[in-house]
This record gives sequence, structure tokens and C-alpha cells, in this order.
Amino acid sequence: MRSEPLAWPPVSAQAASLLEEAADLLVLHRDFAAAVERCEAGCDSLGTGPGTGPESSAEVKCSLCVVGIQALAEMNRWREVLSWVLQYYHVPEHLPPKVLELCILLYSKVREPQVMLEVGSSWLRDQTNKSLPEYSSLLELYLLHVLLPLGRFEGAEELVRGCDVFDSEQQLAFLGTICESRCQWAQREEMHSAAEEQQDAATETVLGNLSQKLLTMLTLLRRALRSMSSHFYLLPYKKMLLATFLLYLVVVRLDPASPTSLPFIYKLVQLFRQAWAAVFSPIHRPPIRD
Repeated sequence: MRSEPLAWPPVSAQAASLLEEAADLLVLHRDFAAAVERCEAGCDSLGTGPGTGPESSAEVKCSLCVVGIQALAEMNRWREVLSWVLQYYHVPEHLPPKVLELCILLYSKVREPQVMLEVGSSWLRDQTNKSLPEYSSLLELYLLHVLLPLGRFEGAEELVRGCDVFDSEQQLAFLGTICESRCQWAQREEMHSAAEEQQDAATETVLGNLSQKLLTMLTLLRRALRSMSSHFYLLPYKKMLLATFLLYLVVVRLDPASPTSLPFIYKLVQLFRQAWAAVFSPIHRPPIRD
């Protein structure tokens, strides 16, 4: 908590007042949406050009963007941060070092470093930015949090070798860091490939087991069908046909009440009993050969 208000040089009183309100809303009241609104109003009052107004106005504008970035991040609206900042600076080369640093750290924390790939490269290539005292620290931050996590090792080596702000010792140190990161990347790739191969082998094993089970079930089904067909072949069709024919004679041609029909009825009953016993008695299944 600040003990006294910031002592800004002569600048827009409205922008400075909005900066104070935004900082209080962010830190004290934790009203992040209102803090973003104050930051936007302050930036709009200063204009959107990179060099609008005196140097003190640029400092106020940078501070407003810093507070706005923190408020957006607190609301989990980090995806809007870069576009929100660029609406006031237009191009990446005009971003203040502090704003660029926050953006790199933010998108690295949310594991989206590719968002800052082109932005950081454009800022570092700008000749005006190379004369800034923060240039070397931002280049190191860009290497460690953007290029190396993305596996851009060749680009990182070219950037270090072509940088004039590093002496030979610093270049060797950064090149060693890049080489170490490359080795770690290769090890992770090998482990990932090995894990994929193990997963594929496990999948093939499961499919093979399922195929074997399916083949076994089909074999059992074929044997069951063959057994059923053998069972039906053993049925006494001739006796059944003869019994049906005799039943026809008794019902249609003969009078059951007549004494002369009794031998035929008795014979018919015997035939039905034999057929019934043949159909529903246990059948010893013959051995099946595949």
C-alpha cells in the first residue's frame, strides 16, 4: 500500500488520476473490471500514438497498461492481453520494455509462448530498441521463455551469435544453455516415442486377445451348430411319418368306437411313445473332429 501519491512530472492530470484509481481498484478493492475501465480511459486520454506527448505521458501510459494487464490476468482474460495492449501501441516494436516483459511472462505462465514468438522477434530486431538498457534482459527472457520452450534452437543460436550486446562469455553461456535445452528436448522426444510404442503394443495385445476370444466363440458356436444338426439327423422321421399316417387313418377313415379300430389305435400309441422317447431321451454326442 502506498504511503503517498506518485509524484509525476507535469502530465495530463486526468490520466494520472485514472492511474491512481485503477491501481486502488486492482490492489485494494480487487475490482478488476473497473480497473480495466480506468486504464482504458486513461490511455484514451493520452492518445494511441507511441510518441504522443512528453516522456512523462509515455510513463503514465506504460503504467496504465501494466495495471490493465494485471487486471485482465486476474479475470482470466489473458487471451485478450496482447490485442488489448496493441490497440494503444499499434505495432510490437513500440511496446515499452516493461509491457513486453509482462506479456512474455504471462503467456509463458499459461503455456502459450507461441503468442509472443513474432511479437518478441519484431521488437528485438528493431534498431531503436537495441539501444535500450533493458534490451539484453529482454533478449534473455525471450530466449528462455519463448524460443527454447518451442524448440526453436537454431533461431536461438542465430539470435545469440548476431547479438552485439553480449560479450564472448555471455554468448558462450547462452549457447551452452541452448545446447542443454536441445538435449533435454531430444530426451523428452525419445521418451514420448517410447511411450507411444508401448501404448501401441498394448493396444495390439488387447486386440489380439479380443480376436482370439472371438475366434474361440465362433469355434464353439460352429461345434454347437454341428451338434444340433447331428441331433436332428437322429430323429426317427420314418416312425413319425408312419404315426402321422396312422393317425390320419384313425381320425378320418376309421371309427374309434369300432372294435376293429382298436389294434390300429394301440399300434399308433406305441409308435408315438417310441418317437417321444427317441426325441427327448439323452443323446450321447459323437466325438467331433475339426
